[in-house]
Amino acid sequence: MVEISDKTIGDGEVYVGLAFSGGGMRASAFAYGMAEALRETGVTAATPNGLLDHVRLVSGVSGGSVTAAQLGLWGPKGLDGYRERYLLTNAEKYMASSLLNPLTVIRGLSGGANGRKTFARYIDEVLFKGATFGDLRNRSRIKTWINATDIANSTPFVFSPETFDALCSDLSKFPISEAVAASAAFPLVFAPVVLEVHQSKCDYQEPDWLTAARFNPESTAVMRAHARALESYADPEKVRFVKLLDGGVTDNFGTTGLAVERARAQTPYAPMTAEEAVRLKRLLVLVADAGVQADYSWTQGIKGPSGVGLGAAIASASISSATRSGYDAMRSEIRRWQSDLIEWRCALPASEVRRLRGKSGAGGKEWAKDWAKDWDCADVKLFVGMANFDGVDGPMRKALNKVPTRLRLTPEQVDLVIEAGRIATKSTPEFNGFVQSLDGNAIETRIKAGIAGGGRRVMPVGQ
Repeated sequence: MVEISDKTIGDGEVYVGLAFSGGGMRASAFAYGMAEALRETGVTAATPNGLLDHVRLVSGVSGGSVTAAQLGLWGPKGLDGYRERYLLTNAEKYMASSLLNPLTVIRGLSGGANGRKTFARYIDEVLFKGATFGDLRNRSRIKTWINATDIANSTPFVFSPETFDALCSDLSKFPISEAVAASAAFPLVFAPVVLEVHQSKCDYQEPDWLTAARFNPESTAVMRAHARALESYADPEKVRFVKLLDGGVTDNFGTTGLAVERARAQTPYAPMTAEEAVRLKRLLVLVADAGVQADYSWTQGIKGPSGVGLGAAIASASISSATRSGYDAMRSEIRRWQSDLIEWRCALPASEVRRLRGKSGAGGKEWAKDWAKDWDCADVKLFVGMANFDGVDGPMRKALNKVPTRLRLTPEQVDLVIEAGRIATKSTPEFNGFVQSLDGNAIETRIKAGIAGGGRRVMPVGQ
């Protein structure tokens, strides 16, 4: 384990966000390997689970949403025994999955071989135990986003209070297992998960931030599309039922949640609170990409793919495209976020800084007395990196590319992917730059981390 001095990390100075991509059980295992790498890094008396204790945001898509929801609901302890309780089990237990069964093929071509209750039933039995989003909000300090795809609007669907307000529904009562099942509803394998809109049961008023996002020419295309989708839910002539499929079809990293939170709050520090933003010094957003390399097997001949194989190839191509564009968009958003945070912090009056930082810092009362000396409004560095199969050696990568996108793997395949997640995380330059910055190695950090900004040095507030 890597230790970082207790004096290095003050209260609230470190914020870690994780985004877990899709890829069936392979993605769940890779995300778990990433989490274990974080657990082994930055262990102190105050944080026995290492950097995993500093996770405040987790977003999941498809197979990655299982690990995201487990971490979000139960915290680091939820990953204790996760390998045995879930990764090594048959999550296809209630599913029709054999292509040798004509009924499975017919159902697949008719919309989906499996309904919403098959996978959802299994993960609820072994992991979530009937927990709802209300339970998640009440027991966890980790902001958790589960992401699916609204296939009519061709937009990401974020399981958030804002989305369910537009549906005239209550997210707090919605089972986590069903949200994860919707996020993992790969086309043809699963039928769309259907949510009913209850327009007549509430007087939904579109929030101002949503109106601004839809009509502001400077809004991103993603935000305008998201705003149009929520608007459609309020119109019974357009939408009576929202039909959801795998989140990777439109946003394989679940980055829409970040853009929505930034627009909704209309503050430079969202999705953080003002208190978190003032105390922050280092933020890491680490993406897990468990996608395999392109399959060229059917390009060696004239025929193929066809039937179910063609449908799967089209879905895979869409998800791969969403993966690349989603990651690029997130990097740009993080850069803007860092700039906005520094500008906001440096404009705060001394009295507001003192109020927001309070007396709960690492130095207690003595720290509170000397807060001005310790305060550097520009000392904020944000890192964003991706851990994928490129971070392992050739033989391991070749073996990983043979691991299927299923919800049932062999123990050898599970352990291979877990180890790959651990290795890939620790070989990510941005992750290493982030860890070094926690120990004060700022110069090397700026060289290694592609997004870490140096920022301008500003005199402490009040001087």
